[in-house]
Amino acid sequence: MGFSPFFFEINKSMLNKRADKLELLRIAEAVALEKSIDKELIISSMETGIAKAAKSKFGQDNEIKVLINRENGDIEIFRKLIISENPENSNTEIKLLDAINLNELNKEKKIGDEVLQPLPSFDFGRIAAQTAKQVISVQIRDAERDRQFNEFKDKVGEILSGIVKRSEFGNVIVDLQKSEAIIRREELIPRENLKNGDRVKAYCYDVRRENKGPQIFLSRAHPQFMAKLFQQEVPEIYEGTILIKSVARDPGSRAKICVQSKDSSIDPVGACVGMRGSRVQTIVNELHGEKIDIINWTEDVGSLVVSALAPAEVMKVVLDQENRKSEVVIDENNLSKAIGRRGQNVRLASKLLDYEIDILTDKEESEKRQSEFKENSAKLIKSLEIDTTMAQLLVSEGFNNVRDINNSSLNDFLKIDGFDDETAKELQERAKEFLDEEEKEIASKVQELGIKEELANHKGLTLGMLLTLGEENIKTLKDFAELSTDEIIGGYDEIKGKREKFDGILEEFDIPRKDAEDLIMRARKKVFNF
Repeated sequence: MGFSPFFFEINKSMLNKRADKLELLRIAEAVALEKSIDKELIISSMETGIAKAAKSKFGQDNEIKVLINRENGDIEIFRKLIISENPENSNTEIKLLDAINLNELNKEKKIGDEVLQPLPSFDFGRIAAQTAKQVISVQIRDAERDRQFNEFKDKVGEILSGIVKRSEFGNVIVDLQKSEAIIRREELIPRENLKNGDRVKAYCYDVRRENKGPQIFLSRAHPQFMAKLFQQEVPEIYEGTILIKSVARDPGSRAKICVQSKDSSIDPVGACVGMRGSRVQTIVNELHGEKIDIINWTEDVGSLVVSALAPAEVMKVVLDQENRKSEVVIDENNLSKAIGRRGQNVRLASKLLDYEIDILTDKEESEKRQSEFKENSAKLIKSLEIDTTMAQLLVSEGFNNVRDINNSSLNDFLKIDGFDDETAKELQERAKEFLDEEEKEIASKVQELGIKEELANHKGLTLGMLLTLGEENIKTLKDFAELSTDEIIGGYDEIKGKREKFDGILEEFDIPRKDAEDLIMRARKKVFNF
């Protein structure tokens, strides 16, 4: 943030008695114009600077006030004094009679009021001049920072254009005419090489007020950068006829964008692609060859999952909308397409829809269903002391565990061929008996594990959950508050380019993500008092 030669002429004009006084005002106007800040602020900073320098001449105990005439440039220097009955310090206090002698207008003043005593003009020495210059520099810089912050704070979420000024440790500094912005290394498109003098577009995602000036943060890797480019290139998006529902990017490689048309006569995908691909190609060029999949948004989540995984052909989609999870069945020939290179395709689809997508082959799905069927049947046989045929029949009808049987109505059982009232009631009695006994057993184990009362009483945690937490050595509310949502319900990690699933501590309880987040946040509020 440099200063023009005009600025450094201020010293000569304001400190040299022989200089043309109007020159001071001319210089103030020139600096104000160059820096895009108020001329009045420049003159005020000059007054402050001269006052600071005058203190070194007349003594630091004095409170100095300087007035520069806005019409002719005359400089008047005053000492502020307080009217006192018995002045003890002549540098700060004055008798009422002496104040009246200074100026007839002071007749109206009373004890405790402030008056101004004119001081003689003087030639500034080198040190005083330097002091004044520093004060003015600081104030002008502060004003410039305020101007920049106010100018750019409302531009968050917009695309800004500038010239590459320099590179610092992999970060790129961009000249936005009277301001500078930074594109951090991680916010650049991979393998992108921006040189000094290059014109560059980027998305403004943050503007902060900092001591060294407002920091304007730009990104070319942000998903919204691509969204804003589409807004610029596609008139229908700019006008609001086509809506961008979501965006997912792997910068420099591949991206997916989901669009919806508010006008049934307009094809949103075709509009985004443009005649012979002209619109999307402009964006691809700006993103250095990033491949873009454009998807037509629909209310049907299953159809969205199918479209998002293109070019792979999907056989079946199983949705868990409550937990925002999806199981997708693919034949062996389409598996590599669905997953993509290093898991890229499924990862982008998952980000685009905000769904966890688990891909299975038809063989894996069949084996999984058979395994679940056998496991659930075996549990019912053991828990309810029933034969294999009845257990398998119950599981095939959707009664996958003892709790399902306990919570169902008699009519639900009577819909099954061969079931009567007596059989249904007997099953429910056995289920209730089992659950009561299990609850007592769990309560005893929870107590043995030393689960603290504050955790045991945390709303939303069942005895089964407490037992599982205790077995993982999570025994206090603080232990629980320090967990992440993924640690509770499970999630995905990218290991060596592959998307690997990891289990959550309470995953077996099928807690919806929203409920898990609520459990953690309530715990953190109690523990950390926020």
